[in-house]
Amino acid sequence: MSLPKYLDTKDSGVDWLGEVPSHWDVAVIKHIVSTPVADGPHETPEFVDEGIPFVSAEAVSSGKIDFTKIRGFISQEDHERYCQKYKPQLGDIYMVKSGASTGTTAIVEDDREFSIWSPLAAIRCDEHSDPRYILNFLRSRHFQEGVTLNWSFGTQQNIGMNVIENLQVTRPPLEEQKSIASFLDVETSKIDGLVSEQRRLIELLKEKRQAVISHAVTKGLNPNAPIKPSGIQWLGDVPEHWEVVPIKHLCSLLKDGTHLPPSRVDDGIPLLSVRNLVDGAFVLRDDDSMISQESYEDLCRAFVPAAGDVLLAIVGATLGKTAVIPDGLGDFQIQRSVGIFRPHPKRLAGMFLNLVFQSSQFQSKLWELVGYSAQPGIYLGTLQNLRVPVPPEKEQADIVASTTKKAGRLSELLAEAKRAIELLQERRTALISAAVTGKIDVRGFAYQERA
Repeated sequence: MSLPKYLDTKDSGVDWLGEVPSHWDVAVIKHIVSTPVADGPHETPEFVDEGIPFVSAEAVSSGKIDFTKIRGFISQEDHERYCQKYKPQLGDIYMVKSGASTGTTAIVEDDREFSIWSPLAAIRCDEHSDPRYILNFLRSRHFQEGVTLNWSFGTQQNIGMNVIENLQVTRPPLEEQKSIASFLDVETSKIDGLVSEQRRLIELLKEKRQAVISHAVTKGLNPNAPIKPSGIQWLGDVPEHWEVVPIKHLCSLLKDGTHLPPSRVDDGIPLLSVRNLVDGAFVLRDDDSMISQESYEDLCRAFVPAAGDVLLAIVGATLGKTAVIPDGLGDFQIQRSVGIFRPHPKRLAGMFLNLVFQSSQFQSKLWELVGYSAQPGIYLGTLQNLRVPVPPEKEQADIVASTTKKAGRLSELLAEAKRAIELLQERRTALISAAVTGKIDVRGFAYQERA
């Protein structure tokens, strides 16, 4: 789409904003609101089973409030008390002002009753400001860069209420604001539709990849091979010449990481966790925790992770993620969220066990056995007694080679789909930024849409 530019521009006076159309105003947020910027209560309420939704930062994303991700429910009495400070209203805009999602925004789209918590700042536009236009400006790359320049750090990143009030926004004439908002509603909806298609494709590719793995490690590569009951409900039939053996009889090492992690240091040996299991690979990260050489050596008295060990996430929301330790990572140790399996090389190939862990049958059984306290988890004592299929050594190698090749092609398609989503989201952000900072003139487009 080719759109015209404004002919007359002026310096906005704001470094991160640059030039804007000459007939636009630039104002600080406190001058475009009908009531002072407010936030929710700074106390932790008592949650109840049923009541008024209590919204915090986790429910704010993509310009909308996700009421499936509310913090919980509060009583009508607490809701009425909190509403004395601030009561949500249709068209109000929320900005997260503390935590990892600082700067994320959403708009109130209906009249349902709810309350907000202190991590959210509420912005209520005056009669000269269109809420959907202001929402788009707050979501623009320029404004988000302004937020980043102004946030501070304590235990987490945050931005103060007085700072928010004094952040600048562009304000075209009201009808032009509405035209820009209308244009962005139409065009971003098109982009969102394409993103949704790519996400559906990703899910289909993941299902296909897991199906390829699952069939290979439970039925083998020969469709004509005689089969037999495995004697295990979750595994079903397997080729007649395969064994089915408890994991504990196949591994020379079966441990989880340290339950008492040592003190962290600024520069030392990495202490890794489920965060390092990324897309089926075990990788180092820039923000990995570090422990001292002395602490590392103390932990190594129990075991030393080695290349070829199979890793399985056994604690947390990502339980079930798996990977094999590659060569070349250097020294590191592991936290309790990860189980380490070292197969006897003549009984079971590590790469084959890794594929078994990825199979839909094993993953389903894993989650069936999960226990819950603060977060989901499974005991190694439970895992070690699970029986897994064991083909002959040569057949294991053939299955790994064939499955890795097929799954690799699907992984390439997955990477392409993810990259397509990134490009679409970049396009979306660039379009919003261009429209609300006056780099493109969409007034003619908006007129055609209404005609």
